[in-house]
Amino acid sequence: MTTIRFFAAARAAVGVDEVTAAAPDLDAALRSVDATDPARWQALQERCSYLVDGVTTRDRSTPLEGVSVVDVMPPFAGG
Repeated sequence: MTTIRFFAAARAAVGVDEVTAAAPDLDAALRSVDATDPARWQALQERCSYLVDGVTTRDRSTPLEGVSVVDVMPPFAGG
């Protein structure tokens, strides 16, 4: 299982700080998230960066086998 942690706008769209997912890759894990605002979550995913066990990626085909934590990092204003 992989823990997916949400920050800022991603947390607001999803409605929780974190979830766990069993998925083969990042895209499948993101699609499995049950967001409180699905339309906002869907649109936001295209603009986010992801930290996969601390390594930055935007490639949603990144495999999650053996991955403990994914951080969902939306764009931040002002910096």
